[in-house]
Amino acid sequence: MVQAGGVGGDGALKVGVVGVGVMGSNHARVLAEIAGVELVGVVDPDRKQREHVARTLGCAEFADLDGLIRAGVDAVTIAAPTHLHHDLALKCVARGIHVLVEKPIAPTVEEGRAIVAAARRAGVTLMVGHVERFNPAVESIKRAIKDQDILSIAITRVGPFPPRMSNVGVVIDLAVHDIDLIRWFTDSEIVEIQPQLSSAVAEREDIALLQFRTASGVLAHINTNWLTPFKARTIHVATRDKYLIGDLLTLQVTECFGFQPDGSYSMRHLSVGYAEPLRAELLAFVNAIRSGRPPAVTGEEGVASLEVAIRCLDARSTARSTAPQRKGPRRVVG
Repeated sequence: MVQAGGVGGDGALKVGVVGVGVMGSNHARVLAEIAGVELVGVVDPDRKQREHVARTLGCAEFADLDGLIRAGVDAVTIAAPTHLHHDLALKCVARGIHVLVEKPIAPTVEEGRAIVAAARRAGVTLMVGHVERFNPAVESIKRAIKDQDILSIAITRVGPFPPRMSNVGVVIDLAVHDIDLIRWFTDSEIVEIQPQLSSAVAEREDIALLQFRTASGVLAHINTNWLTPFKARTIHVATRDKYLIGDLLTLQVTECFGFQPDGSYSMRHLSVGYAEPLRAELLAFVNAIRSGRPPAVTGEEGVASLEVAIRCLDARSTARSTAPQRKGPRRVVG
């Protein structure tokens, strides 16, 4: 077993994946390819699915987490439905196992905070899977706005209705990615929200227009829906010195700069490398375990983005929201 906080020696890091649906299957595939990592096994209640993944990758398969723990793992990634995150993460943390949990970290802010507190007490690495941070175009934008005075951010994330989706709407499925990016780009918390939500054709909200102001004064806007017949993922960032346009699907980032009084300006395409975002994310998780340093996306950051998303849902009937006064926690069922 790897000691909490880091890895000693040159032994392989023994990992497992809990939940091998679409996302979890990709976790398992990538982990099986990383040097210095041994994919011990995968967990899923769907026998046919877990056997298929295990057979393809040459690892063991288990019906429940207890079986994986008995097999001996240093770390796990949790890609199970959101309502299971809390119990699964706490069980792993209690045994000194490092955890990467897919976004959102938990169904409620309270459960998310409980996971963070337990990981801190146990001294284990806890990372949240906000994979969009590792998109090469996003990383290029982050570099370009370093030390810039950011004025506004506009993000569009739209596409058709996903057949797999039934228990959450676009705010938790899509917009939470961009809430995290806004906080990451600005290094500032979101203090004001103005959400407009609509359920046009689905049971839950399938259109969301979200406006924010950060503590640093940046205005931000997210446009997301499940009504567009094609996928679009774009980011526009305005600073005092430049204007950036990023396409997260084509991996193209354009920078406008050198603005003149006559309205003219210069343009250039920024360098964007290529790397599979999920691979970069899982490598970051492994490196955080081995080094003992904080992960790229901490549990606290995951909770903060979840809290903003839930505030958007709670404020659906208002023009503006501050921290909600609720009798009980709002749950996100995934």
